Amino acid sequence: MGVSGSGKTTIGKLLSQKTQFPFFDGDDYHPEENRKKMTSGTPLDDNDRKGWLQALNQLAAEKLQSGSCIIACSALKESYRDILKEGLENRVRFVYLRGSYQQILSRVQSRQEHFMPPSLLASQFETLEPPVEAITADIAFGPEQIVSEIMETLMKKTEFGLVGLGVMGKSLCRNLAGKGFRVSMYNRHLPGQEENIAVNFKNEYPELRDSLPFDNLEAFVDSLQVPRKILLMVPAGKPADLILEALIPLLSENDTIIDGGNSHYTDTRKRSELLAAHHIRFIGCGVSGGEEGALNGPSLMPGGDVTAYKEIQPFLEAIAARDRNGKPCCAYIGPEGSGHFAKMVHNGIEYAEMQLLAEIYYLLAQSRKDPDEIAAVLEPWKKEENNFLLEITTDILRTRENDGWLIDKILDKAGNKGTGNWTAIATAELGIPATMIVSSLFARYISAFKTDREAMETVYGNQQKALEIDEETVFNAYRAARLINHYQGFRLLKEASDIYQWQLDLPELARIWTNGCIIRSDLMERLPGILKSHDNILLHPGIVSSLKMWRPSLTRLVSACINSSVPVPVLSEAVNFFNGFTSSRLSANLIQAQRDYFGAHTYRRNDDGGEIIHHTNWKKIKGS
Repeated sequence: MGVSGSGKTTIGKLLSQKTQFPFFDGDDYHPEENRKKMTSGTPLDDNDRKGWLQALNQLAAEKLQSGSCIIACSALKESYRDILKEGLENRVRFVYLRGSYQQILSRVQSRQEHFMPPSLLASQFETLEPPVEAITADIAFGPEQIVSEIMETLMKKTEFGLVGLGVMGKSLCRNLAGKGFRVSMYNRHLPGQEENIAVNFKNEYPELRDSLPFDNLEAFVDSLQVPRKILLMVPAGKPADLILEALIPLLSENDTIIDGGNSHYTDTRKRSELLAAHHIRFIGCGVSGGEEGALNGPSLMPGGDVTAYKEIQPFLEAIAARDRNGKPCCAYIGPEGSGHFAKMVHNGIEYAEMQLLAEIYYLLAQSRKDPDEIAAVLEPWKKEENNFLLEITTDILRTRENDGWLIDKILDKAGNKGTGNWTAIATAELGIPATMIVSSLFARYISAFKTDREAMETVYGNQQKALEIDEETVFNAYRAARLINHYQGFRLLKEASDIYQWQLDLPELARIWTNGCIIRSDLMERLPGILKSHDNILLHPGIVSSLKMWRPSLTRLVSACINSSVPVPVLSEAVNFFNGFTSSRLSANLIQAQRDYFGAHTYRRNDDGGEIIHHTNWKKIKGS
């Protein structure tokens, strides 16, 4: 297809020779009225073309009953192409011969005995709507080269498909293409909102030259090698369900779908069961690293069908980040929704790590330090306690805008996308005291009540006082709190593994979090070795030694903040948790007695080995 003079007949005949498919020149099917009109220099309108296009559609349908064919046709508008492929949608491929007006005008002027005069070329360019999902060939190249490229594209299907060209989807496409994979890329078409997303994206980056762009889902699926491998990068929840519903009828047995969004692990389990009923494999894959990580190498957490994982393993390992030994930061996590559960806990740890740095920034600001001075305090910490979030925090604090620091102009209302909520719920459902993760979530909730906070400050006054605390105490408190946060996160993972029988490899999970992800750090580099010998990292001799040394700083810092009315909820939770976890006897005996008093919930005793269930008639004893 293309305007008159673009070389359709030449290329069509050459393709016919190469493929042995019969060639038909669409010009031969114009009715005499159309020929006379063009010969007189009058452009055809939509009504003139309709019957002609319908005739070519009928020709294609007839030939496809016994094989295939090649038809040369201008097909200038999308509506014309719709007529041509009506009833044949999955069996029609358009090849667009693209050239400039000047290139083609010189050809038309030298053409002999053709009924369309050169004067009509301008009207064809005015009518032309370049196709979105065609194989595009530049007519500047010779016919043999053009045909060679067309043949290669037609005969070689792509290796991997990706649905959803948001920020993460685009970065992962570029990553895959940069590793030498031919990728089919799909993004939905929403008139006026999302139009030509895939085509425009392909044209923007040279590494995508061999990729195929689509906004038609059937054509996208048809472009992939079988068994197909399709990565979904769409929002969690209903959008993911809708795209799965649309894909299922188009897929074949043993195709694999990978959900790379932040889906809830229970949804992943349900989707896996749904697709298994259709003999389609499913992987729920956590993806961490943000836009930059997705492009340069993310940390990947695939879980689900282990057979499916072996099919997609080469692709995922190729695009993943590398640890310090050069191994991919990608590993099979376990069955069902374990991959998405791991990503959820990763994000929970991330929430607490972010809040720790936010609290340290805040308390240092209360000690009369400006953002540059706070960054100067944090900078040396990188030598002993480096991590990605610490690095970006110093960058943020040093960023200026006009007459001041940008950080001072950012509204103090934190958002969240749901994974923190899910982690908090999972801690409650599994009975694991991941208190720092939960507290970091609630700190964001408190920040969201900006109007209420302002009203309360007006009524009660701001009681915050300047903090006088040395920088070494702050640093040691930060280090202690981070150890406790990581313990809580990995303890949550262990409990889920035991309850759901996932058999998670925690040292391996820590290893794939050493690079590419948001919580990568020097501490995470040490955790694979620690977890190999100690499920409870707080009992590892090296950790014990460090916490004994840093605990006084953590307690002292939190006490100073409380005395100065400076809110540090996650640092405070670290102290409360550690005080509780290092106490062999707590106040829960009274809780048990209260429960037994009002609800006859029973209790156990510590003077009989705790094996016997007891109940007391408390009112009777009281009255005796």
